[in-house]
Amino acid sequence: MAVEGERDSRVKSSAAPLPTERAALWSRLTTPRRHDLAVVGGGATGLGVALDAALRGYSVVLLEAHDFASGTSSRATKLAHGGVRYLAQGDIHLVREALHERKHILQSAPHLAQPLAFVMPSYKLWETPFYGVGLKIYDALAGHEGLGRTEWLSAGAVQRLLPGVQPRGLKGGVKYWDGQFDDARLALALARTAALHGALLVNYCEVQQVLHEGGKAVGLVAADIETGQTATIQAGCIVNATGVWVDRLRALDAQAAGERPQPIVEPSQGAHVVVDAEFLPGRDALLVPSTHDGRVLFAVPWLGKVILGTTDTPRPDAPREPHPGAREVDFILSESARYLKRAPTRVDIRSCWAGLRPLVKLSGDHDTKSISREHTVRIARSGMVTVAGGKWTTYRAMAEDVLAHCIQGGRLPARGACTTAGFPLVGAPAGARLDEKHPLSEAQGPHSYGTEAALLDTLPGADRWLADGFSEAMVRFAVRFEYARSVEDILARRSRLLFLDAAHAARVAPAVAGILRQEGLREPGLEAFLGLAVAYAQPAAAASA
Repeated sequence: MAVEGERDSRVKSSAAPLPTERAALWSRLTTPRRHDLAVVGGGATGLGVALDAALRGYSVVLLEAHDFASGTSSRATKLAHGGVRYLAQGDIHLVREALHERKHILQSAPHLAQPLAFVMPSYKLWETPFYGVGLKIYDALAGHEGLGRTEWLSAGAVQRLLPGVQPRGLKGGVKYWDGQFDDARLALALARTAALHGALLVNYCEVQQVLHEGGKAVGLVAADIETGQTATIQAGCIVNATGVWVDRLRALDAQAAGERPQPIVEPSQGAHVVVDAEFLPGRDALLVPSTHDGRVLFAVPWLGKVILGTTDTPRPDAPREPHPGAREVDFILSESARYLKRAPTRVDIRSCWAGLRPLVKLSGDHDTKSISREHTVRIARSGMVTVAGGKWTTYRAMAEDVLAHCIQGGRLPARGACTTAGFPLVGAPAGARLDEKHPLSEAQGPHSYGTEAALLDTLPGADRWLADGFSEAMVRFAVRFEYARSVEDILARRSRLLFLDAAHAARVAPAVAGILRQEGLREPGLEAFLGLAVAYAQPAAAASA
């Protein structure tokens, strides 16, 4: 029966999509009941916790103050990787864990996550053997879960794999394998899969108060950002998975006891610049393991463009919408110019954006680039469980660890084992087989929806294209089945156009707003999005904002 039950559970992931009509979600949220688990935070970790708990049979509610993955989880470098940088730092445990988890991401959503070959060009004779040996260790840590073997390359082989690489002074290189993914759409797949298995997820619902009874956290008061209506949620266990903002909820929880908890997160900012694919043609990515100041630089083909990044800069203010600073943009461009045949300039930037990383605080003097990405789980006196740190690739293991703490701390009854390893998410092809016809270096299109692509043809506007690979039907699908509430939700996270070409996104935005109004959204947030698009399109303006 256990095997049959697991099979039935997995079948749900290929079922018809659940509607995400706002009024129905709010009605469910305000219906009095006591949930087993309330998760605050709709990024990768919170969504992973919700899915894991739902699959174990717990009653789950998840609240997100903005949109799902609108913070850190949509602003990654789009890599599902073990972390070559962390291997160099000697953080073997994190690398081994991430390499193990990488496999599960690729298995659970092959339409959104795929293997990716990286080429590390060498301009000094010692670099090829030195980095090659290190990457052989990387292969060994991956073991049978490796995606391909590391190879030493001649200068000619490097140029064939990376036609855009700087040939002057090139000595050779090393090729190795990691993974890449569409972070925001993977987060949506996690949310929708959790909902298919009974979890209630509500975005644009901000927690205003943590309720206590006998000194224990027993519930939340949350407000609908759109209407101002409030809801009271009772829960046996509360998980704080709000990323770089976990200390805000920890402080809210501690107010009832008159406590002031010490902050545990030290945010750092990673900046990214997007240019046209002509700067690095082909499918393979370029990696510079150590720039002049010791940081890592990537050039990654992604959805028809190339992402250049990333930096690592302290950012203690943790704004909701961070922007790259002028120095960060200049650093990425100047370092890229050393390794690309054609050096990109500010004129070539199609979009630039930044993401905050929730690094766990360390004592003593240190640079953020040297801080480990290990996660931590802490239980407050109230019983509220907080998870901080970690990285996208390890979200599933983090979620499993969080629930283990909830159970061990007596906040949840033990109920089944974790089954999320390789669990097929919404849209995953049967047997988790990769469609090689559509690598993630290719522009978005109906294929990005996996097994749900055919559903787009059933919606109005399936043959009306707002941009290449982006139809009117996709906007309607996002509203009806993907929780979208604004132009930004559509163009930043359901489609990735804002992150790929901000000026183009601005041109498409009025048409998207019109469709949203047809779908019943009174205020689609057009003006706010146009202002955001300006910041993404103009890095100099973004730096001074």
